[in-house]
Amino acid sequence: MTSHALTVGFDLDMTLIDSRPGIRAAYLALSAETGTYIDADLAITRLGPPLEEELRNWFPEDEIQEAADRYREIYVTHAIEPSLAMPGAREAVAAVHAHGGRAIVVTAKHEPNAKLHLTHLGIEADAVIGWLWAEAKAEALREHGAAVYVGDHTGDVRGARTAGALSVAVATGPCDAAELRAAGADVVLAGLTEFPAWLDAHLAAGAAR
Repeated sequence: MTSHALTVGFDLDMTLIDSRPGIRAAYLALSAETGTYIDADLAITRLGPPLEEELRNWFPEDEIQEAADRYREIYVTHAIEPSLAMPGAREAVAAVHAHGGRAIVVTAKHEPNAKLHLTHLGIEADAVIGWLWAEAKAEALREHGAAVYVGDHTGDVRGARTAGALSVAVATGPCDAAELRAAGADVVLAGLTEFPAWLDAHLAAGAAR
C-alpha cells in the first residue's frame, strides 16, 4: 500500500523538458537586440546553473542584471513554443500521481517561465518552485517533504543530498552517468522512460520492509 505522503521533486530543464531549442532562440534574440555576441549553441550544452552564470561569459558584470531581465522577457515569446517534453516526462509525473503522491518541480529557472512551459506541454505538477539552484533546492524539497528528487545535473544531486532526499539522476542533460554517480546520485537512469518502473519497484521494496 502506497503512502499518500509521497512527494517526488523533478528538475525542469533537460529532466522534464528539452528547452534547448527555446533557450537557443532566446539567446539569439538577446544577442541581436543588444549587439553582444552569444554562442547560443555552446550555451545550451551547459544548462542547469542560473542564467546569470551563463551571461557572465558574454556580458560585463555591470550589464548582467539588465541582460538577464531582458532575456526573461524575450523568453516568453521565443522559448516556450519550441521547447518539448522529454521522453517519458508526462508518464513520470503520472506515475507519481498513480501512487497517490505529489509531483513538484524545483528549478533554477524564472518561476513564471517554468510554469508557462508546464502549462504549454500539459505536464501537471502539483507545485512549481523556481529560482533555486544546487544546494538551495533543498529549501523547497524540505518544505514540501520530498522523499525523492529527480534531476539531470550534479547540482541536482547536491540539492537532493542536502535535503536528505533520494537522488535519482537521469543522464539526459549535460552530465553523463559517470559524473552523476561520482556526485553521489543514489540511482542513475538513462532517462525518465525508466522512471515509472523504478518507482514501482522502489515503493514495493519499501512496503515489503
